[in-house]
Amino acid sequence: MFSIDDLHVSYGQSEVIHGVSLDVQPNEIVAIMGRNGMGKTTLMKSLMGIVPSGLGHVTIDGKNIETEESFQRVKDGLAFVPQGRMIFSTMTVKENIETGLTVTGEKTVPDNIYELFPVLLEMKGRRGGNLSGGQQQQLAIARALASKPKVLLLDEPTEGIQPSIIKEMARTLKRIRDERGLSIIVSEQVLSFALEIADRVLVIENGEFVHEATRENIDEKKVSAFLSV
Repeated sequence: MFSIDDLHVSYGQSEVIHGVSLDVQPNEIVAIMGRNGMGKTTLMKSLMGIVPSGLGHVTIDGKNIETEESFQRVKDGLAFVPQGRMIFSTMTVKENIETGLTVTGEKTVPDNIYELFPVLLEMKGRRGGNLSGGQQQQLAIARALASKPKVLLLDEPTEGIQPSIIKEMARTLKRIRDERGLSIIVSEQVLSFALEIADRVLVIENGEFVHEATRENIDEKKVSAFLSV
């Protein structure tokens, strides 16, 4: 469903991502783990077209998208939940989700979005800026799902979220995967969350993938060592 082949990403003359490759299957959740500054967010932004890539290929459902603008990638089935959520604070919950409908042609938020996030239904008339951090994260995911993506990218979704909400988010992401058959890529630092949701875990260090394991075969101590400062 989603493939990265020998991807290189630079800021000016400084290369940050050094030829990474990854294939993600339909109905698979992949966690990309690493410390701050190791390239997780740069990789995510590059996949979404926010940061231009250099060499390499990115394909979704067999279509090359590495030269496309971000809005074209959304049309092709890619959705992005950025670090820090980046919801529209002065718009209502309902209006925030409706911004994700632009590529579908629909005018109203599908009921199944609110079924996934009941708290958003209760608060659909409330401004996004008045929601808690966990509620804003749910809103950002709901907005992304409104575009009916094939692939969902989430950058540091647990950042600033309390543990009870993290557990609820893990359950919701697995439900999204199971019900919609999405491919989901999550960049993350919290190992317990990654182990809860991911079918496969990769570790990125200095812009390269240095470790990969399925959830069944993961060496938690080894991954923890990569994540420790």
